[in-house]
Amino acid sequence: MVYEPKAPVIPYKRTCPFDPAAEYAQLREEDPISPVTFELSPREKDGWLITRHDHIRQIMTDPRFSHRSELLALVHSPPFEVEEYSPEPSAPGNFVRMDAPEHTRYRRLLTGFFTVRKIQQYEPTLERIIDGVLDEMAEMEPPVDLVKVFAEKIPARSTCSIMGVSESDLTALAEHFSVIMRIDYTLEEFIHHNNELNATLERMMAERFAGDPGDDLLGQLIATGELTEQEMFNIAWIAIGGALDTTPNMFALGTFALLEHPEQLAKVREQPELMENTVEELLRYLTISHFGASRVALEDVEIGGRTIKAGQTVVLSLPSANRDPRYFENADEFDIDRPSRRHLAFGFGIHQCLGQHLARASLRIGFQKLFDRFPDLRLTVPAEQVPLRETAMHYGVYELPVTWG
Repeated sequence: MVYEPKAPVIPYKRTCPFDPAAEYAQLREEDPISPVTFELSPREKDGWLITRHDHIRQIMTDPRFSHRSELLALVHSPPFEVEEYSPEPSAPGNFVRMDAPEHTRYRRLLTGFFTVRKIQQYEPTLERIIDGVLDEMAEMEPPVDLVKVFAEKIPARSTCSIMGVSESDLTALAEHFSVIMRIDYTLEEFIHHNNELNATLERMMAERFAGDPGDDLLGQLIATGELTEQEMFNIAWIAIGGALDTTPNMFALGTFALLEHPEQLAKVREQPELMENTVEELLRYLTISHFGASRVALEDVEIGGRTIKAGQTVVLSLPSANRDPRYFENADEFDIDRPSRRHLAFGFGIHQCLGQHLARASLRIGFQKLFDRFPDLRLTVPAEQVPLRETAMHYGVYELPVTWG
């Protein structure tokens, strides 16, 4: 008998702060390519929820599946009525919604800024940023909210230094992105924060194109002469928005997970050489991409005994893939000795996260310095009272009250 999900709501509600919902494990074993009906579509069965690692990896590298008509927004209802939904064409510069060769052109321009070698060269600056954040934290009277005083500050300041964004502009952008990246905003909130966000980025790009573009990442891209103001607007939206909504959540949720697994934390503190692998295991174990990724089939494709028809959407559950026992032994356990490099937390294929090397370096250095500086860091509330980001595009915690000393 084929398992039929009772209510295909994506994502399912988590029962543990660190684990994907139990429904994913059941689907992965009994119906790994299961039908999903999206709320905004007039069609009865619009697509499929994919929960196995091998199927997801296959789809992410198959050119028969496109980013162009990604329908991820359909997994939840917007705060306004929609009679019929049809995705708009990708805007110039919005390379995360493009296929080759358009995607290749933008990716080529950006990749050089985020190579392993470039990030290694940037690490001394990153260390100074993290030391500065921890110096400020040490001057505070505990308890503090680690999200505000640590997790959000490091990516924000590194974004300022790499992209040349002023602190005041970044503060405003962070406020607007924090609303846009939720899924429970009101219509009024969406309109206000979207308009303010766009206005800030438009002004920033207009100033760069009218004067000295600068020698930071954004300035160097403008100086190539290959990009229009609109293209740069969309590239900046992706780059800044991604930086402000991913690494902060990994910092906060990762700290929470380490504090709740003291035996693992003690091991990495005794053996600092394990920190790099600890980061990989945290990325796998936590998988903050709450919804996962999605693609649309360009033609009929058969996978795992199912026929995905042209025009149908597939939602790829990355949290489920990273707990697939076919790829990770004792997959639901947090084990920093585990070889975790096969995880899909950064995606796979041509759309794999552009900033993954920067994220890895930030997390590795940040966690090491945090627990070296505050070896007795601990929660001030029971774990079940930590507020979780269950209504946001990226999972994490809204607050992490901690103390020390």
